[in-house]
Amino acid sequence: MSGPDVMYPEEQQAMSLVCARLTRDANAKAVLLIGRDGQAIADAGDVDELDVTSLSSLTAGNVAATGGISKILREKDFFSQFHEGEKTHIHITLVGGRAILVVLFDERSSLGLVRLRVKKSSDEMVRLFDSVAKKAAAKSEPSILTEITDSDIDNLFND
Repeated sequence: MSGPDVMYPEEQQAMSLVCARLTRDANAKAVLLIGRDGQAIADAGDVDELDVTSLSSLTAGNVAATGGISKILREKDFFSQFHEGEKTHIHITLVGGRAILVVLFDERSSLGLVRLRVKKSSDEMVRLFDSVAKKAAAKSEPSILTEITDSDIDNLFND
């Protein structure tokens, strides 16, 4: 499943709030929600000094490469990854197969806390993505007006 094709303002704002809450609750430096195509959807925390575009793109590439590894190993997918750096650690999670949640944290937090908070946030994001999909499907349903033909109009006025 690919990322969202459309994002409505209400859900966009809700995603940003979930990212902000996750940043606070996990004591993270920053949180990014990106599409599987590498496009940023929402972020929170200390992102001003980050190149969010490059980080999003590289993370999506990393997830795609890991997906290739999972296929070779006959796994469905690897749903999360962890990279430990000297100062900054990265936890990457697939959100409902639609997006990638990236949590950047340091020694002020722990992997266990991040995983615990990510689970709750991911569930909330899946519900929001489902809401977006339902809205998009409802808006793409054909109008009854498209079923009316010219002959129907002629018949209406000829009576």
